[in-house]
Amino acid sequence: MRADRTFAYGATAGLVGDLLLGDPRRGHPVAAFGRAAGAVERVLWRDHRGWGALHTAVCAGGAAAAAALLARGVRGRSASSVALTAAATWAVVGGTSLGREARAVGGALAAGDVEVARERLPHLCGRDPQSLNEQQIARAVVESVAENTSDAVVGALVWGALAGVPGLVGFRAVNTLDAMVGHKSPRYGRFGWASARLDDVAGWPGARLTAGLAVLAGQDPRGAVQAWRNDAKKHPSPNAGPVEAAFAGALGVRLGGTLSYGGRVEHRPVLNGTGRPVQFGDIERAVRLSRRVGWLTLAACAAGRVAGHALRVRRAGKGRG
Repeated sequence: MRADRTFAYGATAGLVGDLLLGDPRRGHPVAAFGRAAGAVERVLWRDHRGWGALHTAVCAGGAAAAAALLARGVRGRSASSVALTAAATWAVVGGTSLGREARAVGGALAAGDVEVARERLPHLCGRDPQSLNEQQIARAVVESVAENTSDAVVGALVWGALAGVPGLVGFRAVNTLDAMVGHKSPRYGRFGWASARLDDVAGWPGARLTAGLAVLAGQDPRGAVQAWRNDAKKHPSPNAGPVEAAFAGALGVRLGGTLSYGGRVEHRPVLNGTGRPVQFGDIERAVRLSRRVGWLTLAACAAGRVAGHALRVRRAGKGRG
């Protein structure tokens, strides 16, 4: 079976698997990678960028290399190749769990139980929940849904389309390392620098595709384009900026502003300043937009693989001519 069809069939099966099953409660491959990366960190940690780069190379490179060996082992066996692609896709995407956790917080807010909402919020993001009121919690959830649509779904599918199973696994490894050590803290300011920069590079195409598809799939395409164009560069993250701005415009809400991480207060620029404040009902709208973006990404990536194969065949034909 051609590689483009292997990806299309396998990625579709994996995304359906995520829709039906979500993430396992125990034994998730990403959690196993996180434990292994933590063990490597305990050996390699130094307050130095070079040692951090080595940690990134060992962990992310090792994961991608292992995936490449598995893919090579099933090469030429169509059913096994599709099954491996499906398993890898299911393991690395997290759209269903993202929606489930977001809806849990939204349900608590709808019921007026702010304390339960605060208890659930850390499942989505690292903000200090005790410092947030109802509106700020809802805003944090929508921002997390937007950013994680790119990180947990779109980016993985993009790299799967570009590099097959090693691309799927390698991207999620890089993204996981960034979450573990890529933040600016006394311990990881230097050690996590390489992971953070690599995540910026790896996440660039997926973030732009996420923003573009949010324009197409949202209720206000013009507002999404305007917010993306005007506000994306204001965000401190080169990848979260376009995604959150496009989601804000598509949903007609205002994102950004003051937030707190680990006791540190940040004052971020407002995205889509003409939008209204986020309400708990917007969480469900954001989850639905995220799901539409995920399926559109699958279609775009599969079509891209088919078009790429056709282009290579055409060029080969001209070369023989």
